[in-house]
Amino acid sequence: MKENFSRRTLFAAAAGLALLATGCATAATEAGRDYSTDKLTQQGGFRVSWRTETGAPPIGQLHTWVLHVARPDGTPVTDAAIAIDGDMPQHLHGLPTRPRMTRHLGNGDYLIDGIKFQMGGWWVMEFTITAQGRKDLAKFNLMLKR
Repeated sequence: MKENFSRRTLFAAAAGLALLATGCATAATEAGRDYSTDKLTQQGGFRVSWRTETGAPPIGQLHTWVLHVARPDGTPVTDAAIAIDGDMPQHLHGLPTRPRMTRHLGNGDYLIDGIKFQMGGWWVMEFTITAQGRKDLAKFNLMLKR
């Protein structure tokens, strides 16, 4: 009986340590993510920022974003083609909609229609921008809370 208790205790302690380590790793990863709404694209070809009319993006509702695209020096880009994608890396699924750029609003601002997040959590939005003879990618992390 004492031997079984020792094995159970050892197993429970090991399982508890594994769960603790996993929780710490997840918290460290989330704390290290860049949640900025304004950044340079991956190759540095454009400066991109986004905003919604409602502040934080809503969950479960179709909504629009305004994406601002400029050269690194701040000059607005007025001839961009923009492809949009989004996913939830920890859940291995994407958006339930197919967002698209529907109109250039002027001064480097573009209307992005059809965004819908079906749940809270960590999302990554990707904008592939083609303009002025370049193609570059901007990725934005979002942490949506229900």
